Amino acid sequence: MKRGLTILLILSIGSLYSQGVKDSLNNNKEKTVGEVVITGTMKEVRKSDSPVPVEIITPKLFQKNPTPSLFDAVGMVNGVKPQINCSVCNTGDIHINGMEGPYTMILIDGMPIVSGLSTVYGLSGIPNSLVERIEIVKGPASSLYGSEAMGGIINVITKNPQRAPKFAADIFSTSWGELSTDLSFKFNAGKKITSLLGVNHFYYDNPIDDNHDGFTDLTVQNRISVFNKWNFKRDQNRVASIGLRWVNEDRWGGEMNWSKKYRGSDEVYGESIYTKRAEVIGLYQLPFEEKIYTQFSYNWHDQNSWYGDTPYMATQQVGFIQSYWDKSIKNHNILMGASFRYTYYDDNTPATASADGLKNKPSKTPLPGVFLQDEWKINEMNKLLLGYRYDNDKHHGNVHSPRVAYKFSPNSTNTLRASFGTGFRVVNIFTEDHSALTGAREVIILNSLKPERSYNGNLNYVKKIMSTDLNLNLDITGFYSYFTNKIIGDFDTDPTKIIYDNLDGHAVSQGISLNTEWSFLAPIKIMAGVTYMDVYTKEKDNDGSYIRTDQLYAPKWSGTFVMTYTFPKKIALDFSGQWNGKMRLPIEPNDFRSEYSPWYCIANIQLSKKFDNGIEIYGGIKNLFNFTPKNPIMRPFDPFNKDVNNPVTNPNGYTFDTSYNYASLQKMRGFLGVRYNFF
Repeated sequence: MKRGLTILLILSIGSLYSQGVKDSLNNNKEKTVGEVVITGTMKEVRKSDSPVPVEIITPKLFQKNPTPSLFDAVGMVNGVKPQINCSVCNTGDIHINGMEGPYTMILIDGMPIVSGLSTVYGLSGIPNSLVERIEIVKGPASSLYGSEAMGGIINVITKNPQRAPKFAADIFSTSWGELSTDLSFKFNAGKKITSLLGVNHFYYDNPIDDNHDGFTDLTVQNRISVFNKWNFKRDQNRVASIGLRWVNEDRWGGEMNWSKKYRGSDEVYGESIYTKRAEVIGLYQLPFEEKIYTQFSYNWHDQNSWYGDTPYMATQQVGFIQSYWDKSIKNHNILMGASFRYTYYDDNTPATASADGLKNKPSKTPLPGVFLQDEWKINEMNKLLLGYRYDNDKHHGNVHSPRVAYKFSPNSTNTLRASFGTGFRVVNIFTEDHSALTGAREVIILNSLKPERSYNGNLNYVKKIMSTDLNLNLDITGFYSYFTNKIIGDFDTDPTKIIYDNLDGHAVSQGISLNTEWSFLAPIKIMAGVTYMDVYTKEKDNDGSYIRTDQLYAPKWSGTFVMTYTFPKKIALDFSGQWNGKMRLPIEPNDFRSEYSPWYCIANIQLSKKFDNGIEIYGGIKNLFNFTPKNPIMRPFDPFNKDVNNPVTNPNGYTFDTSYNYASLQKMRGFLGVRYNFF
């Protein structure tokens, strides 16, 4: 660690005394005025005109700390936390403002393609190579995107084939032996059809056990993702496109001497997961004078998994179609439409068993809905958005999701936005909670689980400060969600069980976040953000008193930072990272480990050089401060709990458990890569 800090100090001092101050302030600042977003209102509008605050993330940010997938990359966004849920198989989900992964709706080109099983298992299969930009909406969006968009939306906008380079490559490797390869090709099929083919391969086959607990610190992985998008040129610039993606992954983690011959046995512990996934996404504008669009998507996900000697076999299919009409009437822009989603889910758990438990009964869930939105431009300074969505769930009946948003912008340097909405979500613990599948704990469901319901609101203020030697953008947001019902796994009552039940009380997620962007006259740029959040439940005990409990894996303080210094001759130095304050972790009775994690920072440094021929070479150090969690696995020497009841060797009654995890187990490592773009 000292060696890495010395390198950082030398590079930082050298950059500060560099004589390469040639770029002006205007060349350094981001030109955000013309940025277009679609996520907040389901149609293209300038970011500055949107009544809903939308954060735009481009691959340029991700390239400052290269990662093999979207799951790792979004950790560079303030308030967004990729959470690794298992110390063995490294599956995870994405938290927004402290709310767990299932509250984050992940869209690809506006389609709800990532849900259910893929919320846990499919995120690492989204390569950065297919991403043109990512739009993030923090807060309620149920009136447009369905009743499960309770915590926020991450919309992955894929590259437009017409604007993509003819050939692009991004290949990097780390000192641990990880190898990530991204390739894309653009070609024309006639005068009116353009296609983009992307291939991503991630390979890691070098088991490492630096913490000496007998288990792999990073899962062995072999993953390939193939993406193909077609754009069709039509009369009057009407849009038509279709995209296809295939993902195949084989990953395992476990004891260092595990091999596939032990898959499903109780001799050597391993968690082995085979994932196959197919997706289709389409958009078609009808040939009318009015702007009427139809979107559709379909995904098939197959999961073949063993957690020690506990199997989890599941198949999920989701079909979605929606049509909407975009109509302007004077100062009103009306959006109205209808949608239909059909979900088929089958697995080998009690989730799809008949009431008597004797037969398999796959879940088949149709969900029709209609939505209406009115964006009213009152005058140049005021804009009001009113939205309403109605869904009909066959199990829970009618679902109403209203939304209201307001924007006040007295001038180009000050903008105030406020929004309010409701949330509704049906919980499937076996597709959402990895802990329910590992076999380390028995799953107990005390009562029939009711839908989760919430009320959500946020207040956003954007301030731009411009001077001759500094441009400063401030973006501050306060958020609040109140849950009248929430399903939370109880890890504390019994160390051998996870107990699920409806919340006898209420839950709250509240906080405030600040994003800053500094552009100086010197060739240096800083982006930094900090989030404070308070996420908890209050539930009645046996005496009728309300007991407050902090939510697991929700740090009260967190933040991100990226500092870039540009030297002459297209050389750049990037220093980036994420830090987290204390967060509550699942512990066992009399656990020797702390209930709260320490403050920690995962920092990275990179030096890159661009050449005029389209080639860029980059390299650096990840996890500069060499931080990893301590004792992430309880009783790793007895993963099948064969000796758990021995009072001599196990006087505290500890059980094998992999859920005490809050950060990657990878220590400091170097990386080196090359990019190439040919237009």
